[in-house]
Parts: sequence; structure tokens; C-alpha cells
Amino acid sequence: MKLDFRFANKSDVPLILQFIQELAEYEKMLDEVVATEALLEEWIFQQKKAEVLFAMVDGAEIGFALFFHNFSTFLGKSGIYLEDLYVKRDFRGHGYGKRILAELAKIAVARKCGRLEWWCLDWNQPSINFYLSLGAEPMKDWTVYRLTGETLHNLALDE
Repeated sequence: MKLDFRFANKSDVPLILQFIQELAEYEKMLDEVVATEALLEEWIFQQKKAEVLFAMVDGAEIGFALFFHNFSTFLGKSGIYLEDLYVKRDFRGHGYGKRILAELAKIAVARKCGRLEWWCLDWNQPSINFYLSLGAEPMKDWTVYRLTGETLHNLALDE
């Protein structure tokens, strides 16, 4: 089956949210999804803080990648951070995930980015094996830290 790609537009917001929810369910994190169609429309299409690329087979969206640009001070240029990569269950095992990553790599190269990076859950061995098979390198000696909710707001108020 031929795989095509297209960038999302504002009318795709319900589909973007559906894919996010399906991914969250797969990751056993559905209860953490608080995104709404209004929030996605605001942040992706009004504020342009992220982009969504759909993978399509026979005109139907079978997967997506949500990404945005970050910046490396060491490289002195931007990179692409892949927030979400998802392929619907019935379409897994056909190489579509690799093709989506290859398309993102093409975008990164065309935009003269220095790297393409993402996180992966420690328990997700099938994805880890897949990423390693592509030559991706796990970042050793780095731990992700996060501030959210009340903790984030408290720090913002700290003088």
C-alpha cells in the first residue's frame, strides 16, 4: 500500500485529538489527557507552536506525528522534537512508523536542523527495539525533569 503524507489543517483538530487519545490509551495514560479541540486549535494553528504530519493510505489517515522545533545552543541551530508518533493498530508492522520517521528526517534536513529527537517510555520495548534498529541512540547520563501545575505556578511566583 502506498503511503502518502500531508500536514494537518485546522479542520483536522478532532482527528488530531482522536490520535492523541488513542496513543495515550496505548501508553496507559489516557487519564492524563486534558487536551481539548479548542486548546489544540489555539496552540497548533493560532500560535503555531507545533505541527502535525499525517500518514495516509488510500486517502485515510493511519498515523500521525506531532512535532515542533527546539534549539541546540551547542549546535547553534534548531532541531525537531517529536512529541508523538502513532500508527493505528491495524497498520502496525508494515514499516509505516519507519516511513514517518524518514519523512520527519527529510523535513529536518530540508529545514537545515541539527537533529531529530524524542522520548520513549522505559517499558515500551517494542518501540525501543524499533528506534535502535534505525540507529537512534539513547541519551545516557541525561534525566528529564519537569515542572507542571501548582509546582510550576509556585516557581513562577518565587521572587
